[in-house]
Amino acid sequence: MTKIRIGVIGCGSIARHRHLPEYAAQAQTEITAVCDVSEERANEIAALYGAAAYTNYSDLLNSGKVDAVSVCTPNYLHAPISIDALKAGLHVLCEKPMATSREDAEAMIKAAKESGKKLMIAHNQRFAPSHQKAKKMIESGELGKVFSFRTAFGHPGPEAWSVDGKDSWFFRKEEAFIGAMGDLGVHKSDLLRYLLGEEFTEAGAFVQTSAKTFADVDDNAVCVLKTASGTLGTLTASWSYTGKEDNSTILYCEHGIIRLEDDPIHSMIVQYANGEIVKYELGKIQSNEDGGQVSTGVIDHFAECILENKEPLVTGEEGKKSLEVILAALKSSETKQIVAIEQGVTA
Repeated sequence: MTKIRIGVIGCGSIARHRHLPEYAAQAQTEITAVCDVSEERANEIAALYGAAAYTNYSDLLNSGKVDAVSVCTPNYLHAPISIDALKAGLHVLCEKPMATSREDAEAMIKAAKESGKKLMIAHNQRFAPSHQKAKKMIESGELGKVFSFRTAFGHPGPEAWSVDGKDSWFFRKEEAFIGAMGDLGVHKSDLLRYLLGEEFTEAGAFVQTSAKTFADVDDNAVCVLKTASGTLGTLTASWSYTGKEDNSTILYCEHGIIRLEDDPIHSMIVQYANGEIVKYELGKIQSNEDGGQVSTGVIDHFAECILENKEPLVTGEEGKKSLEVILAALKSSETKQIVAIEQGVTA
């Protein structure tokens, strides 16, 4: 069987630790081209994977060497590169947040529809075994209605993760648009939408810069979110957790509590109202601390969707809905008011 020829655009940490090794491990994909504005970086990665190297992404898109691309660039380039790739007839896996505005997200969705190619957003939290099991449990109705939740994603910050350290684009507003909320918060807005199976309708938030004084983007955010059915909860995103990374979610349900990624051994613990406790060892969720040793499941799913012509679990439409929550939180912080979350249908 012919393998899917992959081009990876942007050779920073997310490409090095997630996309590239997972494509290399995938039996149905082959890395044929890589691109980075740093010629040295592009050549280094190209030599490692036996791929062609480019410093201009347009040259890669028009090379005839790829069937699909991963967009692993600074946030402000996600939309233009993804749109150009879709127009070039290529499938696209785009890192999160999918765009820096509602308009750009809608343009990406439109380009995907017009091209007939796949557009998938790399929200990997949906693929964690604990999260998938929790979704099935919630859908089964075993624990009744979810009344409330609290979710957090925090670590010391991108400087320890990014190939450029403190000089990383993550800290520059013109390239990142948004800090911890775009890096971590959008993961959690997507996860909660997935787990609860409904949309958020209102957001209230405090978003600020406190730990990374050299940055001009946010590094701490606390949001209160409400769904259409009245489920309430908090979402925290932070680059100031100097201890161990926190990637936990707790769901307070009618007949018990589901604790996700809150225990170092048991990735899911269910505490039933009758006192019974059931612990599950489902494998660790991927983190910056694992050095890329834990697969996200994103690449396998992307390849499967291309080969079997299936809709991705995280389409452009899904990515936009998760982005809308973050945009509303930003607006709330700026206006000091509760903000209604727009979830309009794209034309």
